[in-house]
Amino acid sequence: MNANIYKHEFRMRLNSVIIWSIALIAITLVFFSIYPSFADQATLLNETMSKFPPALLAAFGMTSVDLSTTIGFYSFIFLFAQVCLAIQAGNYGFGLVSIEESELTADFLISKPVSRAQILNSKILAAFTSLTITNLVVWVSSFTGVMLFGGGREFDSKTMILLLLSIVIFQVFFLSVGLVVSLLVKRIRSVTPYALGLGFGMYVLSAFSSLEGVSKLEFITAFKHFDPNYIILHGAYDTPLVLLNVAISVVSLVASYWLYTHRDIPAVV
Repeated sequence: MNANIYKHEFRMRLNSVIIWSIALIAITLVFFSIYPSFADQATLLNETMSKFPPALLAAFGMTSVDLSTTIGFYSFIFLFAQVCLAIQAGNYGFGLVSIEESELTADFLISKPVSRAQILNSKILAAFTSLTITNLVVWVSSFTGVMLFGGGREFDSKTMILLLLSIVIFQVFFLSVGLVVSLLVKRIRSVTPYALGLGFGMYVLSAFSSLEGVSKLEFITAFKHFDPNYIILHGAYDTPLVLLNVAISVVSLVASYWLYTHRDIPAVV
């Protein structure tokens, strides 16, 4: 790792980290603020939910959890947090190498006495540090929301910790997939459409996989690998899907290193 490259990459993403962190705090606390009214009218809530189409409830992951409980309601919040975390990680992955290539400054970087592997190590570590800060913000805001709006109701802290621990692997998946795709594409002019497409695309696949007859889609979407409903109902991860998720991330990272070290870097003419 090169310390100068690491510091530069981290400073580049600092404003982004702050913005994403504020957004996730707002999502968590705003949603939690309406939880007391849900909990106080559990019967009415369940009657209302029963009138919604099953496909709609499945798309939003509300088919098998009780939203009147603290942990059940948190699973609903967590799903929206996952979408934000996926887009952020995908954005960093797509921009890790492609931004410098689109700005034609990549040749200047590799002309320095630093190997390409060291460059990529520094970039990935800086991106992971940025994602870890956002991860910690989600942890703090989640437990803060429970304390402020939980009303002293009991909740399964172990299950909540399992949900929060899944964020690290979830983030690495989108970071690594975004990175390898950016290296497979000849040139990315803007990373935002790619990150939005990856994040929302995986979410849509997750929604469709909840419908009858299309359950095989769960193998290709990280949202199903760490499905909040499954974790709450079973108090554990879906081990085969988690191992698949890790395997995809590892393969993507290995492929990224190979592609980057053998890549023709565009130069300023």
